[in-house]
Amino acid sequence: MSDSSRRPATAAVHAGRPAAEPDQPLNTPLTMASTYVAGGDLEYGRYGNPTWAAFEEALGELEGGRCLTFASGLAAVSTVLDLVGTDAVVVAPRHAYNGTVMQLADLEARGRLQARLVDVTDTDEVVAACTDAALVWLESPTNPALEVADIPTIRAAAHEAGAYVVVDNTFATPLRQRPLDDGVDLVVHSATKYLSGHSDVLMGAVLTRDEELYGVLKGRRDLIGAVPGTLEAWLALRGLRTLHLRLDRAEENARTLVDRLRAHPAVAEVRYPGFGGIVSIVLSGGALAGDLLTHKTRLWVHATSLGGVESTFERRRRWKTEPATIPDGLVRMSVGIEDVEDLWDDLAPALDDLVG
Repeated sequence: MSDSSRRPATAAVHAGRPAAEPDQPLNTPLTMASTYVAGGDLEYGRYGNPTWAAFEEALGELEGGRCLTFASGLAAVSTVLDLVGTDAVVVAPRHAYNGTVMQLADLEARGRLQARLVDVTDTDEVVAACTDAALVWLESPTNPALEVADIPTIRAAAHEAGAYVVVDNTFATPLRQRPLDDGVDLVVHSATKYLSGHSDVLMGAVLTRDEELYGVLKGRRDLIGAVPGTLEAWLALRGLRTLHLRLDRAEENARTLVDRLRAHPAVAEVRYPGFGGIVSIVLSGGALAGDLLTHKTRLWVHATSLGGVESTFERRRRWKTEPATIPDGLVRMSVGIEDVEDLWDDLAPALDDLVG
């Protein structure tokens, strides 16, 4: 079976491994090196590492493109935003990863670019905003509103206008959508989340099928030095091996909880795109109810990250930089892989206490 014909679960397990030869390790080892003997392709630790390369090969096969790893998801975001020229227009969702929105605001305040924030569910609005854009940034589903964009239509409009299109695929992962197949130019991941999956890694990734873009991004990574640690890359690759199992279980749990949450009187709205392990609920009691809920459970952990094996949640408007259009009572829930009945037994009494 050729690598290109492997199904995603098989690729997750087998991609990026050493050749299966006698006395070779089954797993890619840690290469702890800042310096290499001159005359080869690596030369220096900032330019490459075999452990990074193994993760990049595996994620590249899953997404269908060439991969570059970075020190964090925000380092990946920053490197992509650095592609646009001074005063260029960047179209982005009004609801998006807070770090991305903050970077756009910072760059705009310093005169580097013009940020044009849109409602990604209004395809006509997004298409109109693309007219003079240099870069169109999409999340689908968005964080934390879980809105879904019409990626093919927006991509077509952006390309007609001469803009690059980027999709942050952190929530969906390549197991639920492959934006490069829809013709987008770049895919970004916070590998901290689902890809590594155990809340112990900070890492980012960018993927593309455009060799020129790959070369430019590689050059920027080499120059800026926003490279991942070797241990982080090794842990992320180990986590990637079980992505399909973890995501399937989290998604199954999420769907069960969504049905129960929709029936609970403390919950005014449930937002779920129909796939993945992220659910956002809007509580009838607003901000106070959200704060109370996130401090009343024992299994559900109050934390700001997501995509790990454990279930976490938080009221997003506790962050002052979260957009004002996100409801005060919105709680983003990252559903883990625990037994769903234990998760509900922990959550239901806390919700019950918010009623009446």
